Amino acid sequence: MLGPTASGKSEVALRLAEEIGAPILSVDSMQVYREMNIGTAKATAAELARVEHHMVDLVDPAEDFTVAEFQRSARAVMEQADRIVVVGGSGLHFRAVVDPMTFAPSDPALRIDLEALEDSAAVAMLLQADPGAGSHVDLGNPRRVIRALEIHRLTGETPTERAHTPEADALRSYQSRFEFRAVGLDPGPLLAGRVTRRLASMLDAGLLEEASRLAPRLGRTAAQAVGYKELLPVVRGDEPIEVGVAAATRATLRLAKHQRTYFRRDPRIVWVPWNPDRQARYACVRSSFEEVLA
Repeated sequence: MLGPTASGKSEVALRLAEEIGAPILSVDSMQVYREMNIGTAKATAAELARVEHHMVDLVDPAEDFTVAEFQRSARAVMEQADRIVVVGGSGLHFRAVVDPMTFAPSDPALRIDLEALEDSAAVAMLLQADPGAGSHVDLGNPRRVIRALEIHRLTGETPTERAHTPEADALRSYQSRFEFRAVGLDPGPLLAGRVTRRLASMLDAGLLEEASRLAPRLGRTAAQAVGYKELLPVVRGDEPIEVGVAAATRATLRLAKHQRTYFRRDPRIVWVPWNPDRQARYACVRSSFEEVLA
């Protein structure tokens, strides 16, 4: 069950998992962090009691939990389950679980040294090692440039070389390691209103207080979580709440756009018509699984 944030996929997945007696595996990059509950739209205690959830509340927010670590943990769960309902909006984490994706090594000390470089110097260094790197790495994204440099330093591989391997070919053709049926939900033009209303509900539920409580303990990755990142200046007293909420809304909509674009490229996902009525929405999704559940 895949799609952009605030599309209603978690509610549908919960009902489906409960009906067929299967656990849920969350492919959400931030729900792995304990205590980040409201801002990640994590399942409530009542929902957790209804259906077993995996890949939720694994590490403290001060820790960094890499995609490679996520992959190892999630695949261990997948291999033990007869069937499981996978739900989430992180396309990379979804593909890391179901596709033949491996991850290059990393070195925190080297990463710190590389991050100290000016952006232009890092790009120049990468292009010196691989003049064609711009065809495979977004040179305007400093994080991706640094990661490419880190991989090159540790393995000797350039982005161009990594783009022409059997694994890269398999990923481009969407070959998977597991047999699955993927269904996508997307509210389309209704998404902006749903994002705004959900953020308001989160604030009413105590999101600002949650961000304030966690602020001293947020590690590098957790501090980038959409919603928390934009509210941290409010917590510090640097911005008024209205500015933080507006920034969080814009960031969530950007995230949703990215998720939509990422998932729409995947030919394995069947996009069902989105219905504002919850029961009709569930019935539509449920019908997409009739063949595999029969």
